[in-house]
Amino acid sequence: MTSSITSSITSFSYHNPTAIEFGWGALARLPELVKSVGGRRVLVVGDPGVAKAGLVERVVSALGSAFPVTIFTDVESDPDARSVDAGVQLARSKECDVIVGIGGGSAMDVAKVIGVMLTNPGNIRDYNGMGKIGQPGAPVIAIPTTSGTGSELTIWSVLSDKEKKTKFGVGSVLNCARIALLDPELTMSLPPAITAATGIDALTHALESYVNTATQPISEAMSEQSMALIARSLRLAVAQPGNKEARADMLLASTIAAMAFNSTRLGLAHAFAMPLGSRFHIPHGLANAIMLPAVMRFNLPGNLAKFARIAQIFGERTDGLSLREAAERSVIAIEQLQADIGITAKLGDFHMTEADLHDVAAEAMLSGNVAVNPRKPTLEDMKALLRAKL
Repeated sequence: MTSSITSSITSFSYHNPTAIEFGWGALARLPELVKSVGGRRVLVVGDPGVAKAGLVERVVSALGSAFPVTIFTDVESDPDARSVDAGVQLARSKECDVIVGIGGGSAMDVAKVIGVMLTNPGNIRDYNGMGKIGQPGAPVIAIPTTSGTGSELTIWSVLSDKEKKTKFGVGSVLNCARIALLDPELTMSLPPAITAATGIDALTHALESYVNTATQPISEAMSEQSMALIARSLRLAVAQPGNKEARADMLLASTIAAMAFNSTRLGLAHAFAMPLGSRFHIPHGLANAIMLPAVMRFNLPGNLAKFARIAQIFGERTDGLSLREAAERSVIAIEQLQADIGITAKLGDFHMTEADLHDVAAEAMLSGNVAVNPRKPTLEDMKALLRAKL
């Protein structure tokens, strides 16, 4: 089979407001970057995990005595909006004018919206949805320590309302970090299981952006590059945690994938990830990993040529195959990748049962990602996809 990707280009928009600084040891540049955005007093936002790993202290050490520094690490997994309230109150009390977020998606998401709320009225819950932020926030420098969420580049912050057991997203170009500081050295201590789950999260970003109906030439090119890096290095990053080339590849792949989906949104795997996370506390990357192969198989008819290309990117031989057969090889390739990196979880492992299918599927159907999915699902389709992964 010879795959040829063609698209009818009409019009599209692409905007990336975040500057990217990438390199081994790039953390040492933090003081000059804080100065470049006019910072005088710094709030460092992390989570207990990165604090325990000594990474918050590395940020403080990098800043040295150049700036007064306040530390905020009251950021839990699937962060509650109350974490934002507490961080904003602390930042205001210390007159912080620049935010440095270090960690995974939770820490960076909270850092970004703390910046937003320092210059905008009301409560972060008022900004649920797309395009509701009125004023640019305080500048944020985002420093990822995992290779998956892409929060350092995205327009989104995902928060929880744990009393209501729901998640919500704050989306705006005004919610982007001013600078993404990418230092692969900071990812070297990431455990294999988290490397695997966050790596599949990055893959899901690139893949869902690539096949959805909002795809466009710039995002397509970045999705292909991201997937090629993941195909080359995710197995190595899990099997050989000290492999520097693999770690650099994965960090860059995650950021490039975020640059792709920032302008296109995603698909059904991410639509499911929100309720699965809020209701069953399934980590975001793992929720995507559980659902991705089933979603791909469902979506095949909506974009056979793109799925065939994905198969090629992941090393599948497609010569002599029909387009449909080649596309099906993409699902096989991703299932093999997940097996190789030790992802075997199912929804039932998190106590989800048949009785939960309707509510989870109905909530997933409300996601804006459903509208751009390459195949339009019914509620029964969504329930069947979940049932297959119990």
